[in-house]
Amino acid sequence: MARGFRQKIRQRSDENSGFGDNASGRFINKDGFPNVRRKGIGILSRFSWYHTMLDLSTVRFLSYLVIAYILVNLLFAFIYYVIGVEHLTGIDKSDPLNEFIDVFFFSSQTFTTVGYGRIAPVGFMASLVATFEAFLGLLTFAIATGLFYGRFSRPRAYLKFSDIVVIAPFKNKTALMFRLAPFKNNALTDAEVIVSAAIEVIENSVPRNNFYTLKTQLNKINTLALNWTVVHVIDEDSPFYGFSEDDFKNTRIEIIIHLRAFDEVFSNTVVQRSSYVSKEIVYGAKFVPMYYPDRENLSTVLDLGKINDYQKTDLPVLAEEHL
Repeated sequence: MARGFRQKIRQRSDENSGFGDNASGRFINKDGFPNVRRKGIGILSRFSWYHTMLDLSTVRFLSYLVIAYILVNLLFAFIYYVIGVEHLTGIDKSDPLNEFIDVFFFSSQTFTTVGYGRIAPVGFMASLVATFEAFLGLLTFAIATGLFYGRFSRPRAYLKFSDIVVIAPFKNKTALMFRLAPFKNNALTDAEVIVSAAIEVIENSVPRNNFYTLKTQLNKINTLALNWTVVHVIDEDSPFYGFSEDDFKNTRIEIIIHLRAFDEVFSNTVVQRSSYVSKEIVYGAKFVPMYYPDRENLSTVLDLGKINDYQKTDLPVLAEEHL
C-alpha cells in the first residue's frame, strides 16, 4: 500500500456523506438510488407506490398498466359469470367460451364507462357489481391520468455519465476524471457537482469506510451544453496521492457523484447521482474527444456514443521521495 494512503487514513475523514463507517456494498447504484434495504417495518410502509410508478421505465410502466387492466377485467368477468350470464342481456350463449368473451368485453366497457348498450345487466346483483366496477374504473383512470401527468411533467436532468473513471495525466500531474453529458434537448444552467470518495481501510483488524470530499478543478459551470469532464487532481491533498495501479485495484473504493443543475424550461432544480467502484477505474488512460464541428462548420456535433471511449497513455512518474 502506498505511503500517501497510509498517511491519509490517519487524517479525519468527512462525516457528512450520509453513509456510516460500517456500511457495506455499493453505496450508490448506477441508477442514482442508494443501495439500502430497509427492514423492521411492513412492506407496504417501506415503499411509496407513487414514487415507484414515477421512477419506472416507460415500457415497464405501460406494461404494468395493461396487465392490471386485463387482470381487473378478468376478475369482474369471473364475478359476472358466477352470478350467471342469464343476468346479462345480449350474451352470445352458443358455447361457454363465447359467453366468457362477451362477459369480459362487457366488463371492459363498464370499467371504462363506455357502455355500448348491446349487453346490459339485469337484476340486483349484476347491476350492483356493474355499478361498483364503473365507480372503480373512474377512480382508476383518474389515478392513471395523474401518474401520466406526473411522469410527463416531472423535471429530470437527463444526463449520461461515462461508465468508467480514468486515471490520466493532467498538467504534469495525475488526475482522476469522469465525464457526463446531457442526452436530451433540455437546457441546463448553473450545473454544480460534488464528488466524494469512500475508501475502505483496516483499523485494528476491523474494516471501516473513510469518506473524503474530492476537490475538483471546476465544480460549477454556467451552461451544460456539451460534455463536462470532471477532473480531480491527485496532489498532496488528495486521498489518492501516491496510489499505484495495484492500490486502485486492490482497495475498495467508491467515487460518489452528486450533481444538481437548473432546468430553464421547468424553472426548477434537477438532481442526478451516480457512482464508480474500483473495477470501473481505468488506470493510465485518457478520454478521447466526443464533440467536433459539423461539415459546414456551422454547429457542434456531440457524439454521445463516444462518452466511454478512451486510449491508454503513460502517466507522469512522481519523485521518489513522494512514494
